[in-house]
Amino acid sequence: MSAPAFSSRILMKISFAGKKALARVDFNVPLDKDHHITDDTRMRAALPTLQQILNDGGMVIILSHLGRPLKKLLPDGSIDRDTFSLRHLIGHLSLLINRPVYHTQDTVGPAVRDVISKLRMGDVLLLENTRFEEGETKGDIELARQMAELGDVYVNDAFGTAHRAHASTATIAQFFGPEEKTFGLLMEQEIRNARKIMDNPARPLTAIVGGAKVSDKIMLLQKLLGFADKLIIGGAMAYTFIKAKGGDTGNSLVESDKLDLALQLLEQAKQDGVDVLLPEDSVIADSFSTEASVKEADSDQIPDGWMGLDIGPKAREAFSDAIRSSKSILWNGPMGVFEMEPFAAGTTAIAHAVADATSQGAFSLVGGGDSVAAINEAGLADKVSYVSTGGGAMLEFLEGKTLPGIAAIEGGGE
Repeated sequence: MSAPAFSSRILMKISFAGKKALARVDFNVPLDKDHHITDDTRMRAALPTLQQILNDGGMVIILSHLGRPLKKLLPDGSIDRDTFSLRHLIGHLSLLINRPVYHTQDTVGPAVRDVISKLRMGDVLLLENTRFEEGETKGDIELARQMAELGDVYVNDAFGTAHRAHASTATIAQFFGPEEKTFGLLMEQEIRNARKIMDNPARPLTAIVGGAKVSDKIMLLQKLLGFADKLIIGGAMAYTFIKAKGGDTGNSLVESDKLDLALQLLEQAKQDGVDVLLPEDSVIADSFSTEASVKEADSDQIPDGWMGLDIGPKAREAFSDAIRSSKSILWNGPMGVFEMEPFAAGTTAIAHAVADATSQGAFSLVGGGDSVAAINEAGLADKVSYVSTGGGAMLEFLEGKTLPGIAAIEGGGE
């Protein structure tokens, strides 16, 4: 598996003294109904980059999005500027960075430029949600130009949005020369850790892939089949493979139009010498509910009216044994509906097995929103080698795709 190109143009090679640094970060954090931050992981992840700019004697001008405001308009068709405003982050960011944080009601425009003109080096300014601008998700060049005019240098530290060709994540970079744009420390760390899996990893390498649909992970599975030593498949997607092999899966989620593909993937694995592990047994329920009747069954003998919602005890043991015997581990996707307590045991068991292997010297990379949530919920985030902040971005990077946010920096002055 070859990794996309990534140069050594990282933050440490730029001095920010006396410079206004536009820092694109990923502050798309979850908020409760009272606009309180419920998980500040992404904010804390950006702190080393922001702190280095300040330590160098620069000014930080932060660009970020929050949610999808243009997809959730108010009844009158206007943007819900209250719900999606980054001003809800100011207080907590001030505490994290230990200095006042200024804020503008707009992302670009005369009022923003006026505020910046009055700031000093060492100040921190949080611009308003980039997605309040219609041109953001379209990669609009005029919007990108207006953003670029606000700073002297551009830093992209938003790995979570690196797979989006948006104005603030990709288009903007063309307005800065090779020595005026750089990756942030988080971006560099994300890619460096991904490459530990992709470039000459310690073996055996076990990849754990879960989730609902085979169709969501086709490219990743195909990549891994030519690369991994063992491939563990869990979650609802496992039942498409089990059904394809002739098993009875009851009312489990199965992609009927992907049965032939599943067989092709299994045949490819056989030819490539990859050991594919499917769950021998499952925790099944008679409805998709925490109130459902629950029992265990062989995964290929699930009765009609019942559905597999988690891996069973035999699968947990087999999967855990495979993980603990590995030297490199990639985990992307849960083993079941782990957000429902009756169906969380499988995913939790995997989290502990990954942590155990790591304690024995294995390198472990956890990527994907559900996997990250699971490792955090198990209290084991600090027991694995690296937890990625990028869900879709990490998935696409591992698939071998070129990410616009990375290519824009790699493109030099073009």
